[in-house]
Amino acid sequence: MYWIILLFVLLIASVKTRSSKKPMTVSVILPAYNEEKTVASVIKTVQTLNYVDEIIVVNDGSIDATEKMAKEAGATVISHTRNRGKGAAIKTGFKNSKGDVVVFLDADLQKLNPQQVDKMIQPILNDEADVTKTKFKREAGRVTELTAKPLLSFFFPEIKFEQPLSGQFAARRSFLNNINLEDDYGVDVGIVLDADVMGARVKEVDIGNLTHSMSSLYDLNIMATEVVRTIVDRANSYGRITMIDTLGKSIRMGVLGLSLTTLGFFFIFFIRIRPSYLALYIGLAISIIGIVIAIYYIIQIVRASIKTILRPDDKSRNLKSFFYMHSPLIVSALIMFAVLFTMIGSVHVDEGKISIEPAARNVIFWKQPVDNQTIDVRGPYTVDSALENEYSSIRIPQDALNTLELGYGDTITIKGNAYTLNQTIPGEDSILRIPYEARNALGINIRDVIRDTDLRNYFQNLYAQKNIPLTTPNITVTEGVIIKNTLSDGKIINFYLNNEKIGSTTGILEDGTYTMYVNGYFYRTIKFNNSSSQKTFFVTRGNNVVKIEIAGDIKSSAELPTANDGILFNFNFNR
Repeated sequence: MYWIILLFVLLIASVKTRSSKKPMTVSVILPAYNEEKTVASVIKTVQTLNYVDEIIVVNDGSIDATEKMAKEAGATVISHTRNRGKGAAIKTGFKNSKGDVVVFLDADLQKLNPQQVDKMIQPILNDEADVTKTKFKREAGRVTELTAKPLLSFFFPEIKFEQPLSGQFAARRSFLNNINLEDDYGVDVGIVLDADVMGARVKEVDIGNLTHSMSSLYDLNIMATEVVRTIVDRANSYGRITMIDTLGKSIRMGVLGLSLTTLGFFFIFFIRIRPSYLALYIGLAISIIGIVIAIYYIIQIVRASIKTILRPDDKSRNLKSFFYMHSPLIVSALIMFAVLFTMIGSVHVDEGKISIEPAARNVIFWKQPVDNQTIDVRGPYTVDSALENEYSSIRIPQDALNTLELGYGDTITIKGNAYTLNQTIPGEDSILRIPYEARNALGINIRDVIRDTDLRNYFQNLYAQKNIPLTTPNITVTEGVIIKNTLSDGKIINFYLNNEKIGSTTGILEDGTYTMYVNGYFYRTIKFNNSSSQKTFFVTRGNNVVKIEIAGDIKSSAELPTANDGILFNFNFNR
């Protein structure tokens, strides 16, 4: 019983909603210029449709009795003081109308009947269209056939209306509010083009026979000029003209070639299908086709660019036109070049074997700026052998040092051997030169490529000694660290010399015993416990007193070594 009552209530609500839906109002606008013979007849025809709410005649500067005849026929008349054009009259009528549906009719129509007007309006009232335009049988149509249709076929081939310039329209106000109505005879085709590009529902309605006043050849010339201007302007606004010149075609095809080349490299390096050689062959074929196309059209681009820029007319105008028309695609081509070179990465030739290994650099964003640096680009690094007689040093790029949080002159211990970290030689900003024994211990080989994100994994758990930057020349401090590949909870450690702060460092401090040295000799051990209140330790040398203060918490990827793993600090007093 409950469900029956609920369904009954919903049914009543549905019926009430449909019945309370406000019907759409209709306004009819007649632009008129010297149409005293026909305007009253058109008005009276429209008046027979009882759902039309208002009829507005815009008297566009007529010098005959158009205004008088329209008023006597019962229409609202708005007059321009001078002839401003059909589109301007339509805009005036639209701005002063109120209907949800707006109908535009020529005032020179002869033998118009109510059924023809009704056919224009009903598809919108029935929600079958947003815009309706008419087609009808007539003797004329020279501007349509000789001007409008050829241009539309070229710039807007998707538009297939039989009579794009019929002149009789109906449209929803919501659509008309979002378009730019032309001031002249281009208004008709402008509505059609805007509706097409905006995706509005446009319906062409056949209303049978319709007779217009015949226009003179002079008037047709004006109409054709305005229609052509509107179509070309819309084609330019909607991107139908850009890049149709010789240079534009070459740039488009050149970009196509580069795109195919890029696609081919993606097949070779990143697409995995079975059998595996299929991706290689497909990628090579696509890349070769793309390279041939790109080279051919790049040559054409260079030739056409020179001709375009060096034309004998206004050079500044040529450069400006060249920039606006072609720079976006040229930049796209440069981006694709960059993508290709990035994908290739590096090429290795080894005893007849050619290896291509794509590699990407690592972009690092700093949460806390270091040396005023908030973003950094690092890696990848290619492993190579050490230079001759450099058995105890590793030449390492600055980017890699930053990742390991070490510096030049620091040492790192690998399988019991200490290696000093030195600068790379000029031209080797991405080369890691590592001695043979160290490479074996790390499990890496010559020509291996190490991404910056993987670097700490190779050096994980190794002991290193690093110099702590201080503000005084009277003392140097070397810190022992164990490299980790993840961040953990650590401590900030401050150093004071005779109660003056001279520097700080960070590291992971676990509960345990730590050793400190002075001038290379064992000095003392300290016991640290995170739960203990003791956070200050001292090192004394003559009159100099160094205070070590555990100051606060911070995230760190360097673990400070306990007594079993290495030296915590080595203090060297210079006086």
